[in-house]
Amino acid sequence: MKKQVLVSVDPWETRVALLEQAGTPGKRGSRQSTPAANPAEGYRVAEMYIERRGNRSIVGNIYKARVDNVVDGLEAAFVDIGLEKNAFLHIDEIVLPGVEIPRRGRGEGGGKRISSLLKPGQEIIVQVVKDPLKTKGARCTMDLAIAGRYLVYTPTGEGVGISKRLEDKERDRLRRAAKSLDLDGGGVIVRTAAHGAKKEDLSRELPYLFKLHEVLQARAAEQSAPSLVFQEADLSIRVVRDIFSADFERAIVDDEKQLQRLQSFFARTSPELVDSVELWQESTPLFEQSGVEEVIEGMTSRRVDLPSGGYLMIDYGEALTVFDVNSGSFVGRGRQARLEDTITKTNLEAADEVVRQLRLRDIGGIIVIDFIDMAKARNRDAVMKTLRKALDEDRTKTFTAEISKLGLVEMTRQNVTEGVREIVSRTCPTCDGDAVILSEETIAIEFDRRLRELAARSPRSTEAFLVQMNPLVSVEFTGGGALMLRELEEATGKVFHFEGSEALAHDHFEVVMEGSADEVAERAIPFSEGEEVLVTIVEPHMYNADDAVAKIDGYVVSVAGGGAHIGEKQMVHIEEAGRNSARATMLGAPGAGDGLESESRGSGRSRSRRRAAAPAAAGSDSKD
Repeated sequence: MKKQVLVSVDPWETRVALLEQAGTPGKRGSRQSTPAANPAEGYRVAEMYIERRGNRSIVGNIYKARVDNVVDGLEAAFVDIGLEKNAFLHIDEIVLPGVEIPRRGRGEGGGKRISSLLKPGQEIIVQVVKDPLKTKGARCTMDLAIAGRYLVYTPTGEGVGISKRLEDKERDRLRRAAKSLDLDGGGVIVRTAAHGAKKEDLSRELPYLFKLHEVLQARAAEQSAPSLVFQEADLSIRVVRDIFSADFERAIVDDEKQLQRLQSFFARTSPELVDSVELWQESTPLFEQSGVEEVIEGMTSRRVDLPSGGYLMIDYGEALTVFDVNSGSFVGRGRQARLEDTITKTNLEAADEVVRQLRLRDIGGIIVIDFIDMAKARNRDAVMKTLRKALDEDRTKTFTAEISKLGLVEMTRQNVTEGVREIVSRTCPTCDGDAVILSEETIAIEFDRRLRELAARSPRSTEAFLVQMNPLVSVEFTGGGALMLRELEEATGKVFHFEGSEALAHDHFEVVMEGSADEVAERAIPFSEGEEVLVTIVEPHMYNADDAVAKIDGYVVSVAGGGAHIGEKQMVHIEEAGRNSARATMLGAPGAGDGLESESRGSGRSRSRRRAAAPAAAGSDSKD
């Protein structure tokens, strides 16, 4: 499968997109002859990587660490590498010269306990294998791995390992090529990117890896813990180093400095690939022209549409991620269409798209796919075959179970770094990540209880209250004939007025004034009869198409003759002002003010006795 890499560099972040062939790609070089052409034509975005300047991944970094705590019950140690949270080091990841390390679950009788291997305060060299995620710190190992273009050198390892992602024939060829390599007492792993590499390529890279290891040892000896000994290469170098091979047609970069860095890297490791790196020089941004921007925007959506009309719903949880497959608008094709065929086609499309979303969003951990139930075993087998074939292109380790009787597929996917969704988004401050908030009706009922309690505890001299809350909540009291408000006032014998703006939190509640009915009404009612005020007309009137409605912090102004001015700011004349709403006419309309002088001209609540925030609110474009 042919592939491309697109690299976009900005001052604050670097973005890398891996594209895979999804049809018939255009001829290489067509971009130069047609500047407006899409460089990704015939390809689709398969993987996305984003790295921000202030938040680089630390996977691959090597630290001189200090053991902070050793826990025999977990068979693990927590080590200080200089970050906010200690890193986690399991007993399986401990490497000490001449010491046999017990495997998981064999702390007693199967070897030494971890407390006999490591002591608090001890300094060790570790490498990060998993970024800090959510509440967990980084995960690290003492079995260092120094990555090159074709080889990964493991100073404490032994022998030659070959990537299992390569075909058996290619693995045998590379094993023979690496057999005679002098490993200097260590071990090497031949990477997937070594596909097609010759023995000379492997021999040329080894001295570089040995030299790098010597430099690391020297730095570690000079530094005190905790400190960074070696920082992994930046995002674009890591991606092309790990995946760029003969399958790739080209890498397109929109930054000259990054282009030079990539060409320099290939000149050292794979001179034959230097010409495959090209500079994007068109006026249209690379990611915009290639459609990658649209893909990034869609990564935060729960819904993903399928070609036939079905769709996926993606639900993220703390413990697992769920993909729910739905047939949507797809009802089969032709007169002979059958339910089983319709379901199977939807599931086949979903199997391919689920894997694409796993890779795009870099979703890890436990994953459950809820396919639509299929009656025939051969159809279930076909869906699983499609799913596993798609997973063959995924470089991240996965394990997949069979479809259960409930139509569910359970799988796991290694979680190493934060996905694009976690990088570009944050938890909603309103719902705190729950994806639901209390309804206005629920909040209003709770406020009703609080107001009744407030009224019961207030002195007899208090006749009225001015309460501040979000207008969407106060309308539950004042809307629908103000039934809720009337019952509240009848039960308590008090009068209640409301104020507030839509900027307030839904659950905001504050009593801003209490006193006599006249005093509170003077403060609470924003207008008086005869005033001329500037309002924004926001919507048609419910019962009269010629009229319209303006809203000022939840206070409703019905404007006669305003139906033709929706969305405009207009001066209106207040004919009648009540507790919750007012009637007004357009200035200049027949009968407006009946020829009388108005009290004032200006925005609503402009008088000093009105609410302090009201003048700005009245002239704003606030909408319900």
